[in-house]
Amino acid sequence: MVDVRPLRVRPYGRLWASTVVTAMGSALTAVAVPLQIYQITGSSTYVGLAGLAALGPLVVCGLWGGAVTDVVDRRRMMLVTNSGIALTSTVLWVQAVLGLRSVAVLLGLVAVQQGLFGANTAVRGAVVPRLVPAELLPAANTLQSSVVYAGGIAGPLLAGALLSVIGIGTLYLGEAAALCVTLWAVWKLPPLPPLREGARRVGPREIGVGLGYLRTRPILLVTYLADLIAMLFANPVALFPQVARETFGDPPGGGFAIGVLYAALPAGALCAALLSGTFTGLRRHGAVITAAVGGWGLAVTAFGFSRDLVLAALFLTLAGAAVIVLSVFRRTVLQEAVTDVMRGRMQGVDVIVAAGGPQLGALAHGTAGAALGTTWAISGGGILAVAAMLATVLVFPAFWRYRPPPDPISPDPVSPDPVSAAANAPSLSPKPADQPI
Repeated sequence: MVDVRPLRVRPYGRLWASTVVTAMGSALTAVAVPLQIYQITGSSTYVGLAGLAALGPLVVCGLWGGAVTDVVDRRRMMLVTNSGIALTSTVLWVQAVLGLRSVAVLLGLVAVQQGLFGANTAVRGAVVPRLVPAELLPAANTLQSSVVYAGGIAGPLLAGALLSVIGIGTLYLGEAAALCVTLWAVWKLPPLPPLREGARRVGPREIGVGLGYLRTRPILLVTYLADLIAMLFANPVALFPQVARETFGDPPGGGFAIGVLYAALPAGALCAALLSGTFTGLRRHGAVITAAVGGWGLAVTAFGFSRDLVLAALFLTLAGAAVIVLSVFRRTVLQEAVTDVMRGRMQGVDVIVAAGGPQLGALAHGTAGAALGTTWAISGGGILAVAAMLATVLVFPAFWRYRPPPDPISPDPVSPDPVSAAANAPSLSPKPADQPI
């Protein structure tokens, strides 16, 4: 069943419990913003602009925030970014109560909030390895992911039930209140200063050092690539409205089928999380990531050919289970195969990959769906994902054999440049059979 060992580490358990509350709160805002924009404009185009307005700040601040994470107290940075998100949610509540009905104001607030979220995501990913032992990282990441997926199911349902009673504005206030719980949990964390003393300035050079570090760590590049392959080639979410109407007979305004399709992916992920004890102890992390991308691609392929809603939901549920395994072990590799002085910057790069992959995938699937129809756009993408991942493993065969290092990677306190610390980290270069790669 669920591997709950990380919850016995009190600081992590407290932080995780607060995330349960904030996941619900963020889901309320995720429903409220597009709904309010649509009420003001009556246009889905403007709703799409909200995603575009969020993407740029999310990417830029994620990258910059990752660099800041490596030179400041991570607890303090989490306090600042969470406070900023709570303040932005409060301003969203104020504009709704005042009835401003300004799309420009909404898009501006969304941009600010997502920029703060990008920086917060980078620091949060770098905090977990400081709170739990290395062998518990897969279990800790599974618990974190399960909260996100549970919020993705329960949050929209709660928002739908509350909207007719309390209105959009109070949904924003709900997220601000939920973030207060997180602020308390972060406040109770121990100080998390940089393990290595050094420069405290952050600029293009420090960000460039982080990007240069990737050249010394091929395993990180392949890990990022695996996520991009899955999300670019085989992410069918953008075609759900068209599939629901054309294949499963939903009315033009939406119906039962589209709700089932959207709920199936997070439901599968949550079911897998509830059985996390079956996979969090696996040591062949490269092989698990490869198998997860392959399972995701095959499940999406089968979904594309499905003409029965129950079967389609079943295959999407299997895809959701595969994607949480991919998410957990991808995040674990990015935490365990990196020196602590570089973890923030690598998490910042991960924000770009995690945000950009689905966006590019939505564009690719939307274009392919219009040109080829939904069946081949979805199933063809699933086949391409499997083929691309197999080709990647053939080019980088050591990735398949990758295991976590026997001891957590620590920073090199005497190295003048963080990149030189890579010499102490595991690589993809061939090693004797009796040594872990």
